[in-house]
Amino acid sequence: MFVIDERWLLILVQVPSQPSRHRVAVWRELRRIGAVPLSPGTWVLPAHPAFDSGLARAEELAAKGGGSWTLVDALPRNQGAETFRSAYEAARLEEWAEFMSDCRKFEQEIAKEVSQEKFTFAELEEEEQSLERLRRWYRDLKSRDVLLLPQAGEAAGLLAGCADALEAYAAMVYEATLPQ
Repeated sequence: MFVIDERWLLILVQVPSQPSRHRVAVWRELRRIGAVPLSPGTWVLPAHPAFDSGLARAEELAAKGGGSWTLVDALPRNQGAETFRSAYEAARLEEWAEFMSDCRKFEQEIAKEVSQEKFTFAELEEEEQSLERLRRWYRDLKSRDVLLLPQAGEAAGLLAGCADALEAYAAMVYEATLPQ
């Protein structure tokens, strides 16, 4: 896997405030790919090919909204590299923490259903959908974690635990609802 050096992309984007949907669409796309706002109209992102298609989409959205877009390759000096890295890492750590919290909530939900002996196919289907949402979220987070933070490993372990908990719950549902 490609590990970033200290090359970064500065994204300078200006989109008229009205109608706001264009500006919001650009912001959402930049956040979706993992860009971090440094100041109004200035975002930072590691220089990594994983972000190319998202950057192209954000640029199209800015143009559609009548805005301007400038992408600058940056090799920061002095504390600049640490400022960029810290901002990007903090955003990823916040995401991983929220994901892991949701994994723990999922396992608590399964434990609650077991303790209440709520062994229905409807509940199982709902929990399967919740696990699939967690899996998609994990893939999204992993795709922007180009710093290869150790929290990704912890999150993978929690996600595997969620899958195991659901598998055990599914076995209980089938045992309780299907005649032997």
